[in-house]
Amino acid sequence: MLRVNDRISIPYTEFDFTFARSGGPGGQNVNKVNSKVTLRWDVTKSPTLPPDVFARFRAKYHRRMTKEGDFVMTGQRYRDQGRNVADCLEKLRELLLEVAVAPRVRRPTRRTRGSVQRRLKDKKQQSDKKQSRRRPTGDE
Repeated sequence: MLRVNDRISIPYTEFDFTFARSGGPGGQNVNKVNSKVTLRWDVTKSPTLPPDVFARFRAKYHRRMTKEGDFVMTGQRYRDQGRNVADCLEKLRELLLEVAVAPRVRRPTRRTRGSVQRRLKDKKQQSDKKQSRRRPTGDE
């Protein structure tokens, strides 16, 4: 069971792992062992994922999802299969933690009077600086 937090726990039976030959260092071992892991998870049919978390997950990671609603992730950091499976699950756990908590709603605030006055003063100084660089007109 993949425990994300107190509210979210996903059984391993929901995940589908496939294995392939990985690239990178490893010498002759790379050509013989299927150490690359591809994790597929049908997020749309997952009963353990709360609807609000599912909506945020789909909105944030829609590029990693197929048209059928499968979330796809690969792992090939390590030279052996077991560590790559654990790495994939840990990466998925971190992604779910990012969307598990709803973002705080920003409440708009007013600018302070001092900040408005400073902004206008700076604009006036900039205007005067550029005005002084101009060629004098004939009436002055």
